[in-house]
Amino acid sequence: MIKRLFCTASPSMAVLSILFYLLVTSSLVAATFKPVPVSSLTVPLIAASNHPNLHQSKDSLDKEVIVLSNQVAYNLYGHKSAMIKHQQILAERLTFEILDAATSKPVFSGKLAKAEKVKEWDAANWYSPADFSAFQKPGTFKIQLIVNGENYQSYPFKIEDQALGKIGIPAMVNFFNHQRANSKQELEADQHIRLFGSDQTVDLRGGWCDASGDISKYFSHLAYTNYMLPQQIPMVDWSMINTVERVPVLLDAVKIKEALVDEALYGADYIMRSLSPDGYFYMTVFSYFDKDPNARRIVGLLADSKTTSDYQCAYREGGGMAIASLARISKWKKHGTFSSEQYLAAAERAFAHLQKFSTQYADDGKDNIIDDYCALMGATELWIATGKTVYREEARKRAGNLNKRLTADGYFVANDNGRPFWHAADAGLPVIALARYLDAEKDADRRKMALLTIKTALDYNLKVTRNVTNPFGYARQNFLYQGKVKEGFFIPHENESGWWWQGEDARLGSLAAAALVGGRLVYPEKKPLGVKKELAAYASNQVSWILGNNPYNMCMMYGYGKNNVPYMSSMYGHGSGKGGISNGITGRDGNADGSGIDFKVEDHGNEWRWSEQWIPHTSWFLQAITAMSDNRVQK
Repeated sequence: MIKRLFCTASPSMAVLSILFYLLVTSSLVAATFKPVPVSSLTVPLIAASNHPNLHQSKDSLDKEVIVLSNQVAYNLYGHKSAMIKHQQILAERLTFEILDAATSKPVFSGKLAKAEKVKEWDAANWYSPADFSAFQKPGTFKIQLIVNGENYQSYPFKIEDQALGKIGIPAMVNFFNHQRANSKQELEADQHIRLFGSDQTVDLRGGWCDASGDISKYFSHLAYTNYMLPQQIPMVDWSMINTVERVPVLLDAVKIKEALVDEALYGADYIMRSLSPDGYFYMTVFSYFDKDPNARRIVGLLADSKTTSDYQCAYREGGGMAIASLARISKWKKHGTFSSEQYLAAAERAFAHLQKFSTQYADDGKDNIIDDYCALMGATELWIATGKTVYREEARKRAGNLNKRLTADGYFVANDNGRPFWHAADAGLPVIALARYLDAEKDADRRKMALLTIKTALDYNLKVTRNVTNPFGYARQNFLYQGKVKEGFFIPHENESGWWWQGEDARLGSLAAAALVGGRLVYPEKKPLGVKKELAAYASNQVSWILGNNPYNMCMMYGYGKNNVPYMSSMYGHGSGKGGISNGITGRDGNADGSGIDFKVEDHGNEWRWSEQWIPHTSWFLQAITAMSDNRVQK
């Protein structure tokens, strides 16, 4: 990620880093790759320019009234909502209309909900929700509002049965194909890449570049924080495997299944190469943001791009999810470079190794909640793949640990000292891990405990989100700030990392997925999305926020919608990829507690915090859209 380059120890070094980055990227050309065909889609794509006009969103935000919406697509059935942002209070219960985008004829009308202010964000603007869930007609539409004789309209969007899956999944498959670390320079360097501090080399070809501004490859990072580690390449692969298994009918309908299967096998092959002879996984292939591909090393990574030989993955450092991916894909009985038998054997070997050494690889030498949910994922997938008792017992132990980490207030604690679990990327993963565990667990008492944990966690997510004025239904959270437990919209900027904060679109995707996957177990209903309406709305609100229904009128899926972040270049022809998700919106820059709201596309080299694409965002968005498209759910 670009962020490591700019988090330097001194202002002078920061300036030199920025100048170096600009020098490198100015000489690059766009990557070429074989795109996945999407011509067979039943829903036409609504695409933005690959190089969007920077003034486009600024102009739209200068208006007294702005009609905000998901700029890409809404599913035909279920929750559909837009937002009117206005500087002056509007007439009560004002009527809005849905217009056919081709004819401009009204096809539906509704009343705006009560206007509200989010004073923490902005004291000047009001927000009035426009709910049109009752409108169930396919097509391309716009929302119109007439105020004092002035006509205000949203950008166009699609409505179609399973529109989000039909558009979003092929887009994301294309994105990950674009992110492959398969340039000539990368392949040649990674075939004989050196371990940090050693002359030993290994073959680590493959995998996906981490971000639009960072061609490094990560199982995880931020390991030194102990509590903020995101799951990266192995989680991407598990998400793909999950989508193939959950929505095969949809994948066949849009002719993307073969491409997604191929991408998942490609990811599994990289995980295989990342398994050391000793049984641990190598955590990071780091580029040092150096044009010379031979500068790449296998490293452990601290702040300010400091590198070490601590490159062995603990469960929480990508090891657990790597085991989960290999074990789950082994059941396909398909092969990439390696066979299904090799995938399973590697997963079992890595599990045996981490059972002995994971805490030695962890920076503080002890397990926390991230180890619990990652080890639970690995053990559960091995249990499902083999039926062996050893994996069943470990899965039960880790599920029990998660049950015990739940507080009376409903949020999880990360350690034994009461630190709240909050996460900028994987906030929904404890629920996803428990739900996957329940795919295997048949014991009634253990199921009851896991289901209670899921229910309590989902109840908490709804409650904390409703605790304040929150017209968008943006997922809120508890966190630790200066020794006290606080609530907020965004993660605190002052945290264990010392520097890392960014937009939280991965967190939103993970919570949307958890609301649906977990909700179908504890609040099942024969309604759209298969859950009670509060959870359906919660999940839909996070997805729509990412796709443009947010205060900045910005669609975070690059190449779709109307307003996108600027194109970001990287080395070896890499850069922003169509279908990828950007970091997104944060608390106000300068507010250590993460309060306020902010989004920047230009910030003297620090705009990565908002505009950079990052593969965990797209991975979790894939899981959310998969859950919304699950063909086992009744309308």
